[in-house]
Amino acid sequence: MNVKRKTLKELGLLCACTALPFFASCAGSEGNEVSAYVTTADRAYDLTKDTLSFADGAAAGSAVIRLDAATRYQEMDGFGAAITGSTSYNLSLMPVEVRKQFLEDTFAPDRYGFSYVRVPIGCSDFSLSDYTCCDTPGIENFALTTEETKYIIPTLKEILAINPGLRILASPWTCPRWMKVKDLETKEPFESWTSGHLNPDYYQDYATYFVKWLEAFKQAGITVNAITVQNEPLNHGNSASLFMGWEEQRDFVKTALGPAIRKNFPEVKIYAFDHNYNYDNLPDQQDYPLKIYADADAKQYFAGAAYHNYGGNREELLDIHAQAPDMELVFTETSIGTWNKGNDLVLALNRDMEEVGLGTINNWCRGVIVWNLVLDSDRGPHGGPGACATCYGAVDVDNETYTRITRNSHYYLIAHLASVVKPGAVRIGVSGEGADGLMYSAFENVDGTYAFVVSNGTDSAQNITVDDGVHRFMAEVPAKGVASYRWQK
Repeated sequence: MNVKRKTLKELGLLCACTALPFFASCAGSEGNEVSAYVTTADRAYDLTKDTLSFADGAAAGSAVIRLDAATRYQEMDGFGAAITGSTSYNLSLMPVEVRKQFLEDTFAPDRYGFSYVRVPIGCSDFSLSDYTCCDTPGIENFALTTEETKYIIPTLKEILAINPGLRILASPWTCPRWMKVKDLETKEPFESWTSGHLNPDYYQDYATYFVKWLEAFKQAGITVNAITVQNEPLNHGNSASLFMGWEEQRDFVKTALGPAIRKNFPEVKIYAFDHNYNYDNLPDQQDYPLKIYADADAKQYFAGAAYHNYGGNREELLDIHAQAPDMELVFTETSIGTWNKGNDLVLALNRDMEEVGLGTINNWCRGVIVWNLVLDSDRGPHGGPGACATCYGAVDVDNETYTRITRNSHYYLIAHLASVVKPGAVRIGVSGEGADGLMYSAFENVDGTYAFVVSNGTDSAQNITVDDGVHRFMAEVPAKGVASYRWQK
């Protein structure tokens, strides 16, 4: 720690305020200085906030990074994590002051600024039970459950009080079981939480289910900005799931869900697919959202498509964008767990920032949402067979006192992005000379600031000079480190 700080001081990059608590800033830092966050895999820097000064030239031997604001890519919607039943339950067990501090640090726009969350419509594989909001046959029996009224909605209201601009995306894991059939040919009833198909005879009722859910949340003071039609529609095996091939999703949306949302909630975006880059290796499901978009009657209701990374390669995002540049892309789920050692920051910090954060953004995603914000030290609570019993949260909290919070790689990647890249920002052009081993992206915020986020996965610290054409600053990006910068242009 001391060696790293000495090195930064020798470069003339730290001002006198770097000893102040997190989120403090030097007087007059707006307009002529750069706010910086730094994290290293050894946690010697742990979202540590520094303030850097503008410089006249480039540091000798440094990589030169040049911003190009004239080259503009996608607008950014935000970054965040899922507020599941399990997350909300764990938060409810935290002492009030601990929860309050955690949520303020996480969501306050002038702190880490998480700005986009995903919530389940009904249960997910991280719920306290398997349920929908209409388990008694007949859509007139729709009602929110305790999971929403006691846990999820109070959590969202607490977050919205901290960050009123929070965006919310919602996804169902399953339709009510009485709407399920074993197959579309025989329409044999399928009373199972796992798999099955949506009976076309219930398309209108299921569209009404979505509308009633959105209305119930609106009445509770929660504005939902977007929905996906079905979480992981090609997954037969989740603890709560529904198989919905592209033809089924196309037909459901164009005949029922699309018109219902347009009539009742025209501001709510609908995203297709919401599953893996490789379409679970099903030949007839390849290019799922493109096949839906080929039908003009269906396309009119969709804003774009959502993706997960449990299979395939993020290069699929580039392919989809090339074929349908008008399709918005959002990244809506990824998890860490025992299988990928997601709680080992030495292995996961740069890997996950480069794969999930910068990698999806540089491939046209407007938003990045990781899976559960908070799980407990036993990786739960989680659902039954098919649910992930080996997943970590973006943070884990001990389930004895609910006071000890451990931040994992997914928390850091979202915090580094959300702290400097604000909703409505536009990704802009950026190029580097001598920046081998670095991955980065640059943005112009709506408030007239620039943001730059960089990952250094190499074993050596790297000096960089960032030049926006008017201002420049120098910084050292530590080995196995991630850094975020924001300054007035």
